[in-house]
Amino acid sequence: MPELTSAAGPYGGILLDGAGGSVPGTFDVRDGRIAGLRGHGGAAKSFFVPAFANAHDHVRPLSPTSFGAAGKPLESWLLRLPAMTPQNAYVAAAAPLARAARSGCTSIMAHYTRAHGLMPYPEEVQRVAAAAADVGVQVAFAVAMRDMNPLVYGDHSALLAGLPSEARREIEALFCAPLPPVKAQMELVEATAAAVHSARFNVQYGPNGMQWCSRPLLEAIAEASERTGRRIHMHFLETRYQREWADKHAPQGAARYLKEIGLLSPRLTLAHCVWANDEDLELIAESGAIIATNASSNLHLRSGIAPIGKAIRMGCKVAVGLDGAAFDEDDDMLREIRLGHFLHAGWGYEENVAREKYLLDAVSHGRTANGCAGAAVIAEAAAADFVELDLDLLDRDQVMPVDPLDYLFARAARAHIKRVVADGKVIVEDGRVLGVDLPALEEEMRQRYRAQMPMREGFLAAWPHLDAGLIAYYRDRIGCC
Repeated sequence: MPELTSAAGPYGGILLDGAGGSVPGTFDVRDGRIAGLRGHGGAAKSFFVPAFANAHDHVRPLSPTSFGAAGKPLESWLLRLPAMTPQNAYVAAAAPLARAARSGCTSIMAHYTRAHGLMPYPEEVQRVAAAAADVGVQVAFAVAMRDMNPLVYGDHSALLAGLPSEARREIEALFCAPLPPVKAQMELVEATAAAVHSARFNVQYGPNGMQWCSRPLLEAIAEASERTGRRIHMHFLETRYQREWADKHAPQGAARYLKEIGLLSPRLTLAHCVWANDEDLELIAESGAIIATNASSNLHLRSGIAPIGKAIRMGCKVAVGLDGAAFDEDDDMLREIRLGHFLHAGWGYEENVAREKYLLDAVSHGRTANGCAGAAVIAEAAAADFVELDLDLLDRDQVMPVDPLDYLFARAARAHIKRVVADGKVIVEDGRVLGVDLPALEEEMRQRYRAQMPMREGFLAAWPHLDAGLIAYYRDRIGCC
């Protein structure tokens, strides 16, 4: 793979400073840091903003929509994912990491909920780490952990009993194998960390969510996190069905349940929080935990619109994640930040959060959630992690001077990015990821998937029966005695 080049500079244009202001300036990059920051009065052709942090993702190789998963609520969508066959772990990670980098993300969460399983787990994660290094991004790697509810949020015996015999055999084989005990799962996290943990590859505990993890598993994670300082990344109240499950199994309140266990702390990131109520948000704010919001994914999976504006007003720390499901399925973090601000900033003259604060908080809280050292700001001696936007493209009409932030929040997208710099190195230039050949990686996977689809004939034949059973279970049974 080509070696990434140093981003020496000089760079000049309009800079988004740490206070959220747009100011003219010029700077260099030395030893991975911004240096020689100075003002200037020349024509501005570029707008520099801190590089983005993708605070919740799963580094899926290609979009599940290409495998028949579109338009399904999460509870069906998740069980459709086995239509995707195992891939080369390096290729399968390098492609989504490169797509995120292309949209300005230099720090990326990989909640690794679907291992490919073609080699021992720590070796597979080493391939992911190698992909991250080649792309040039910092990665938070959360080892997925779960020990209950493989099919539905509760007893799945009636669902299985309602399937034709051949479909039942297929579904049981795919989903109902015994899950590892708590001790083995904790040991796997430590073995993974021993193999790959570094400043640029931050290994975390990744419990899938309350409804998939027993209390003993969550207690073990909480104790280990407090003892080691290792961060925790988990889903929380993503769907109405998860809310109903939580109300039944944790009547004291979902966030209070996590607090009792010892899980709710500044070391915790909670993805989604779509169905969090006021008490949940109050406890999250009090704890210092970070919410990773995923507006597009929540819409794609029919989960709802999270109360992020209220969360911000109540003092919650909010980061932004792509979740592999950006609005146009293009991993465009600029559009995701804009969409989140449109949904949550407030209506009319009400303002929950100013646009520049939403952006800068998404960066800073996202970096914290991902275990990425150092603040990302355009300031002297700060880490050289930044995105250069083309002002000539953004200001397409050039009628009068306009604050570049107006353009960013009105129309900015991945196509406006000239350059992405991470850790003092150029990793994206003019839309091309420099460390890997993204089009070749994606084409390699497409060909492999096409060739392997006959392996999934049994699952695809069983799917209509399983999906009908899932619809009946959640529509007619959740919340009933």
